[in-house]
Amino acid sequence: MDFMEKRKHIPQHVALIMDGNRRWAKKRGLPGVAGHQQGYERAVTITEYAFQRGVKFLTLFAFSTENWKRSAGEINFLMTLLKRVIREQTQAMHKKNIRVRFIGLRSRLSSSIVRAIDDAHALTQKNTKGTLQIALNYGGRAEIVESVKAIVRGRHSWSSISERLLSSHMQTAGVPDPDLIIRTSGEYRLSGFLLWQSAYSELFFSPKLWPAFTKADFDEALAEYALRQRRFGA
Repeated sequence: MDFMEKRKHIPQHVALIMDGNRRWAKKRGLPGVAGHQQGYERAVTITEYAFQRGVKFLTLFAFSTENWKRSAGEINFLMTLLKRVIREQTQAMHKKNIRVRFIGLRSRLSSSIVRAIDDAHALTQKNTKGTLQIALNYGGRAEIVESVKAIVRGRHSWSSISERLLSSHMQTAGVPDPDLIIRTSGEYRLSGFLLWQSAYSELFFSPKLWPAFTKADFDEALAEYALRQRRFGA
């Protein structure tokens, strides 16, 4: 594969850790919630662009199981924003023939958000152009624990336990593992994001704070990915 062919290679599944909203707001003398609002608008832009570029699966890390440690005011704002996001983007993605699905624990989520999630799944489940997967109240360790519990409930014999069986009980079952994980804000860690699924993901770390992350920055990540040699241990 020559250089130009590599640059044209698009990952099937891209996952995004959208970090830096509060720092973006602080640098501008704005309240943290302004950063989250701008971050939402950036997520809409990059989501649309990712599918335009040929990505088939896009996973967004919207809210982690650790984010409940934040102030009550910030959490209330985020939950209100997320409910709006689910409603608005479900309709927008449905018009584009994109399936919308959610991963994460439903515990601690309000009944209205759970209903919005169920409605999104029901409305878009037959869409075929791509899949937008939103990680909400998500933690990689928690997901693995829940998968093991499901296997135990299923009374599988110890000899049947395998990577394939565990993967089939993950909330991401049916979705390929991410080829590329992008994290913004200059942090170099996964923070519990897709721990099982990221075993052979390529990682790209951007110094940009998420609200300032542009289409050109996304293209830079894709270009870097195209130059990587993925051997999967071979």
